[in-house]
Order: sequence, then structure tokens, then C-alpha cells
Amino acid sequence: MFDATFGGALLQGLIAFFSPCVLPMVPFYFSYMAGISMSELQSDDSIAPGAARRLVISALFFALGVTTIFFLLGMGATAAGQTVRMWKTELTYAAAAIIFVFGLHFLGVLRVPFLYREAKFESKADPSTIVGAYVMGLAFGFGWSACVGPMLASILFLASMKDSVMQGGLLLMTFGLAMTSPFVLAAFFAKPFLRWMARNRKYLAYVEKVMGLMLILFAILMVTNTLNVIANFMIEMFPWFQTIG
Repeated sequence: MFDATFGGALLQGLIAFFSPCVLPMVPFYFSYMAGISMSELQSDDSIAPGAARRLVISALFFALGVTTIFFLLGMGATAAGQTVRMWKTELTYAAAAIIFVFGLHFLGVLRVPFLYREAKFESKADPSTIVGAYVMGLAFGFGWSACVGPMLASILFLASMKDSVMQGGLLLMTFGLAMTSPFVLAAFFAKPFLRWMARNRKYLAYVEKVMGLMLILFAILMVTNTLNVIANFMIEMFPWFQTIG
């Protein structure tokens, strides 16, 4: 049977990639990984074959590094959740309240100062190598931005309610793959993607509003114990989802 939590993780991961504090950083990551300047990357000339190959390979291992961290976080969240299962109701209300505040933050109703901070993890590894790109992905997994943090928090809460650490790990892996897959795809089509970004930069603010609404809706579904509404809706819209899980 289709598990709505995985659908939610997939959707939130995709939106996280297009958030205003992740998407604008993509060109800088591309420049760093391909070993070329921003002016070369943004010029009308094609990327040199060697640089294009480095970019794609580095993007793949960068995504693997990010997803590794999220997978481990999911396993840890489930393990922690199993030890405090007796306080499930109280923790649900507390988590919903926090996520609701995050949603208000993204809608601009209120501002939470610490959400503007970003954890950092420095790596001296060469990002144009396989190992360097993987380590860079690990670093990003530890130092996610304020935009990713609140959405990640909601998925971590769901992971804490899973019956096994593997389920929790797979849930966060889904989030990680959804967030990094567009990055890898963009690396294959770097020039067209950068042109698309330049044309649509003005719409990034709307993505933030969508994130806020999603978080508020998620918080309401949590406290009313109606997360299964998502599953029922998805099954009605796409009957083949019943074959998943």
C-alpha cells in the first residue's frame, strides 16, 4: 500500500531544491565542481568536454554524499523515536507547533532569527574528484540551509514514528534523492539550466510561500491525525500508487 509519508518526502525534497536559498547557489557549485570560472560557465560558449564530464561526475557523487547524510539522519531519528514512543502524543503536538511556526516564517507572518543561520562544514578536498565531490556532499548534508532545515525537520519527525530504522533511513533517503536529483539533471544540461534560472529568478519568492503553506498544512494534519488523507487523495488520483510499498 502507498505510504503517504514517502510521497510527502518526495514532494518536499523537490521544493527544497527550488527554494530561494538553494537554487541560487547551484551556479557556484557548478563552477566549483567543473573547475571553471563563473564567466566561462555563464558565457554563450559550450563547456569544454573535460569540464562538462567533471561536472556531471562530481554532481553524481555530491548527490550521493548528501543522500548518505540524510539516510543516516533518518535511521538516527527512528532509533531516537523508538526510545520515546511513550510520549508520542506530546511530541506530536510539540513538533506540529514548531513546524507551524516554520510555516509562518516562510509566509512572512513572523521571522525566526535563527532560521537565517547556516551550519558550515569546511572541506579541503578537491570537488572535481570523486572523493572530493562526495565529501562536499557530506558537508552540505551537515550544513543545510535555513530553507531546507524546517522541511527536513518535518520529515525527520515522520521518520521518528517509523517501526524500523531502515524505514526511517529510506524515508530520508527519498527526501535527499528528491532534493539532489534536479541538481544532477541540471549538471547534464548546465547551460540551458542556467538560462532557465536567469529567466525565472523572480519566481523564487513564490516557492518560499508554497513551502510555508505546505508546512502549515502538514502541522494541521499531524495534530488532527489525518496524514492518511494524503494517501487516500493520492490513491484516488493515481490508482497505481496502491502497488507501492
